[in-house]
Amino acid sequence: MRNRLRGSALAAIAVVIFSGGLLSQTAGPQKKANAPEPDLNGVWRRSRRPPDKTRQYTLGDLTGSIGEIPTMTPWGEAKFKTTKPNGGPRAVPLAETNDPIYKCYPPGVPRIYTSRLGGPFEIIQTPGRVTMIYEYDHFVRQFYTDGRPHAEDLSPTWMGDSVGKWEGNTLVVDTVGFNDKTWLDNQGHPHSDAMHLVERIRRTSHDAMTDDITIDDPKAYTKPWVAHMIFELKPDWKLVEYVCEDFINFEGLQKTSETPK
Repeated sequence: MRNRLRGSALAAIAVVIFSGGLLSQTAGPQKKANAPEPDLNGVWRRSRRPPDKTRQYTLGDLTGSIGEIPTMTPWGEAKFKTTKPNGGPRAVPLAETNDPIYKCYPPGVPRIYTSRLGGPFEIIQTPGRVTMIYEYDHFVRQFYTDGRPHAEDLSPTWMGDSVGKWEGNTLVVDTVGFNDKTWLDNQGHPHSDAMHLVERIRRTSHDAMTDDITIDDPKAYTKPWVAHMIFELKPDWKLVEYVCEDFINFEGLQKTSETPK
């Protein structure tokens, strides 16, 4: 009797083992766990290294470029003529400029990357979200990477509304919902509230990261273009306090310096 029971138990175990093996063969390949997100954490600053040796580059060339700007539309041209930059071929004295950043308004995107000659920013990654903290006035941008879309009732803002996703080792950031009050660069190139930015951020080595920003604004420009930016990791740096209001008397300082003694 005991042998019969033992035989029945062994047979049952064999059936279970066989069935499990059969199921594992017929169920097909199991879904793999999600690959870990690339690590972008750290303090980064716009690279000062010349792209080539064809000419002598200024610091402004290296940190202020947003690519070769295409032809403007009539709307864009009209808007451009109203700007009075403090830099570039159309520069006016600081006391006469209407550059928004000299009024301590947010610089917008992509100009946040060129402000203060490409000042540093820190990237902090958490599950489902990437946060950028800029030293310039400590502006913060957050990119949720959990699949959420843009809100349907966006109000125009200085820095726009951003959502992100990972495509392999590239963080793709989609930004819309801008107002038209910021400039693209220190030469006064404008944009409209229809501007759409797509950033493709990728770490190319331990110490380097690129951001290819596609700028698409059909109201202001005749075609989209790409601003290619290179950033260097600064592992020993930390962000320091920078408050725009501390320097809001730039205009008064310039007037004082221009007064004959």
